[in-house]
Amino acid sequence: MPNDHAAPVLFPSSARRSDLPRLCFMSYRQIREFAMPVIAEYTGRADIEVVDGTFGGALAIARDRIERGQVDAFVSAGSNASILRAGLQAPVATILLSGFDLLQALIKARRLSSRVGVVMYGQTIPELDEVKDLLNIEVTQYAYQTPDDARQRFELLRRDGFEVIVGSSLVVELAEQAGLQGLLAYSLASVRKGFEDAIELARVARLEAGRYEQLNGVLHNLQEAVLAVNRDNRVIAVNPPMQQLLGSPHARLLGQSLEAIEPELSLQPTLDSGQVERAVVQRFAQRDWVVNRTPIREHGEIVGAALTLYDARAIQEADTSLRIQQGRRQSAARHRFASLIGNSPAFLRAVQTARRFARTDLTVLIAGESGVGKELFAQSIHNESVRAGRPFVAVNCAAFPESLLESELFGYEEGAFTGSRRGGKRGLFETAHTGTLFLDEIGDMPLQLQTRLLRVLQEREITRLGATAAIPVDVRVIAATHQPLDEMIAQRRFRQDLFYRLNTLRLPLPPLRERPEDIAPLAEMQVGRCLQRLGAALDPVRALAPLLPRLVAYDWPGNVRELENLGERIAVFLLQFDRLEDIRYDELRHDLPELFADAASDAAEDHDGALTESRVAAALQASKGNRQAAAKQLGISRSTLWRWMRERGAGASGT
Repeated sequence: MPNDHAAPVLFPSSARRSDLPRLCFMSYRQIREFAMPVIAEYTGRADIEVVDGTFGGALAIARDRIERGQVDAFVSAGSNASILRAGLQAPVATILLSGFDLLQALIKARRLSSRVGVVMYGQTIPELDEVKDLLNIEVTQYAYQTPDDARQRFELLRRDGFEVIVGSSLVVELAEQAGLQGLLAYSLASVRKGFEDAIELARVARLEAGRYEQLNGVLHNLQEAVLAVNRDNRVIAVNPPMQQLLGSPHARLLGQSLEAIEPELSLQPTLDSGQVERAVVQRFAQRDWVVNRTPIREHGEIVGAALTLYDARAIQEADTSLRIQQGRRQSAARHRFASLIGNSPAFLRAVQTARRFARTDLTVLIAGESGVGKELFAQSIHNESVRAGRPFVAVNCAAFPESLLESELFGYEEGAFTGSRRGGKRGLFETAHTGTLFLDEIGDMPLQLQTRLLRVLQEREITRLGATAAIPVDVRVIAATHQPLDEMIAQRRFRQDLFYRLNTLRLPLPPLRERPEDIAPLAEMQVGRCLQRLGAALDPVRALAPLLPRLVAYDWPGNVRELENLGERIAVFLLQFDRLEDIRYDELRHDLPELFADAASDAAEDHDGALTESRVAAALQASKGNRQAAAKQLGISRSTLWRWMRERGAGASGT
């Protein structure tokens, strides 16, 4: 019985040319000696290494050649060819046994004996039953799968008195060792065809190797752990981070089944389904990874698949960085306490309180009429807090319908509703992560969303529409409203538990009518800014001086926002004049009817109300100096009271 060994023989010399296909002829001695004339024919077309080996030994030496990168394709016959094809991820050309080959071998055998045994690898050949009658020869045939099978079948023929045996190289060797006549079933034409096939396989293999080399070159520079497999789920490319993760060098991973290397990372389902898997969180090697599995297609056919592992920690760091950059570009808080204008006691008290709140990370509820500057205070609090430089995201809860506001706040997954963006969208809570979310007009938020907001404030996590997994968020919430939330709670239009969550720190902002000292500097700043933008050279302070009594006396129901609008109108009116002395202020009543609305009623109020110093003094005393309350008690407007006091030199008293 032949030994299971492999002895390499290089033909014609050890000097190999890198430009020629590199072939390894894996054979038994008999077929190797038989094939030598053919090998000599191919000397100029290929570098051919001839290795004598059987079964396991042949496979081991073949794997060594692959690992060393010394072969492009293998050539073999019979059992060796089957073993190599099954055990290697490399091209194998098989020397096939044709019917003509077997017929020639039987004709030769007939000259030696009328009884011929045939032992071939794989399976028996039914056509022999027809041929034996034509040749007038007795033929008994067997098939084998292993060397032990071959020996047992050969022994059966020897005991039956067969002296001539036709078969594979292994069977011929067994016959010669037993002193019988062994005839090789193959022909030189079949051997030649095997080498032609091998050269073509080697050419294709080199082309694919070049593609894989390019692929590996690209993957080598990627920081993520990446590998690719062919359609058989065998590794064709792997980069250093993946090699380190799998604990094996590049050469040992190539050609191996990914299923055998690491079943948890298998790409077989991707190869079977052709479906892309993206952003799948997977625990591997005691770390969390974000995994992408992608099929590789050529001309519409799946030829392989790629696996990419992203370190979850790196993604979290990148996410934080992106959120910061996005916040700086799109969600920046521009205003600071130093840029706010005002010196009135009520305003300075609000600023002092807001500065204290900025030193905490608690939820703040800003209360005040529309236009008093609630967002300016929210931005200033953010910029003086530990979250300064992080995102500041503002949303007006009254500006969206309920369904749209929900998706804006909490985001949604792809397909969550008709018209949803492909890939989904993250909400404002996620956008404001690590920063501040300003919820303006919180009193206009629908009750259903109030419930979701309450849960976010309690749990510090959100769930996108159409999703099931919760996403942790680190957000400071500042809310603002002009609504009487106490009354809304009594009317069950606002949740009491949400109010208590929001009202941790309360910041009331005074209306502009309670800040008369601030009206002049605010108006001068706004008009001056508009004049400069419009290219006018007028001095805003001097130009506004004649209008200040009316500006101060006005009630300002729209507060600072209304003052900004009136400042724009005043600047546009002044644009037509080049000199201060040319300004015709009486024409302003057409542009600013609000400031002149009380002029016609002032005389009537003075006459009908019969204002006296005693009545005014009593009203001011009863209202503790509050002009608004005193005017209401007297039945006149606040501006009328202000002018009455100014004309009588009492303008400095009261608020």
